[in-house]
Amino acid sequence: MRPLPFVLGAAALLTVSAAAPAAADDSSSPSPFTIQDPRITESSGLAASRLHPGVYWTHNDSSDGPYVYAVDSRTGKTVARVTLRGIGDPRDVEAISIGPDGNIYVGDIGDNLGGQWSHVWIYRFPEPKRLKDVTVTATQFTVKYQGGPRNAEALMVHPKTGRVYIASKSDEDGGLYAGPATLSPSGVNVFQRVSDIDMEVTDGACSPDGTRLVLRGYFSAAEYRWRNGKPTRLKEEPGLPLQRQGESVTFTPDGGTLMYGTEGVGSKVTPVDLGGELLPDATAKEQKKNGEYSDRVDGKLTDGDKNGNLVKAGFTFVGALVVFLGLRRLFRRS
Repeated sequence: MRPLPFVLGAAALLTVSAAAPAAADDSSSPSPFTIQDPRITESSGLAASRLHPGVYWTHNDSSDGPYVYAVDSRTGKTVARVTLRGIGDPRDVEAISIGPDGNIYVGDIGDNLGGQWSHVWIYRFPEPKRLKDVTVTATQFTVKYQGGPRNAEALMVHPKTGRVYIASKSDEDGGLYAGPATLSPSGVNVFQRVSDIDMEVTDGACSPDGTRLVLRGYFSAAEYRWRNGKPTRLKEEPGLPLQRQGESVTFTPDGGTLMYGTEGVGSKVTPVDLGGELLPDATAKEQKKNGEYSDRVDGKLTDGDKNGNLVKAGFTFVGALVVFLGLRRLFRRS
């Protein structure tokens, strides 16, 4: 057995090591990637996998068929194509999201005629545990909106309640619509308007902890604090990369980064780090614990952040040293 002073000294050193701020450089952030699959020509939605780290689910816009693709962000290559059966012919698939039930929700909600379809659809199927080409039976839900038809491209499933939301695409009368607490595969699911949205939305996503909602358009993005089933727009806005036709967005699984996608063959998915009030609550708490938190909305550590982290590490070291010396003195007396 090691002498007590040796053990306490080692414990103090381990404490200091754990308290040291983690390096917050580009290598710790998700990397951009390019979708390599020539079949994916109009990537219109994006969702980070819950089961497969580094994998993102996407789909084409109209005229492709009942297909959803899993893309490995490390290579940009498709690692699975899921074919949906048990549904009708997809009309204008625009969005994808993953719920707390482990299911993938696909929004066939587009209406390029400006809101002429009497109804639209949502398809749901379990996220595959193994990544391979597979055919699955999906559940189909019929959707209508309070106040009549809408064109929409953003569908979000709240990660805590499982409620499905749709944001309409309109620069004049945009709104956020909430579905029933539980979607019904029989009959019609009427989505009720819960908030106005003052931008033309092409996609949206809920943060993994459910405290933030992000909505994007072609030229702007907005983030909202989510509380009691309603959004409150934040003063700060997340960064938005310049893209030829920005169509998609999702949070990374840790909530610290937004991944933005665009349409086109060989389209690029671009990460944008978050900081300050844009960080989801759980992510901010974890980053503060690890010495990675930044007040800047782009998530970059300032000199003040770095100095603050060093001060915290110093206090932790001093505290551990005091305990070590006190116990060492007690040990000698004993």
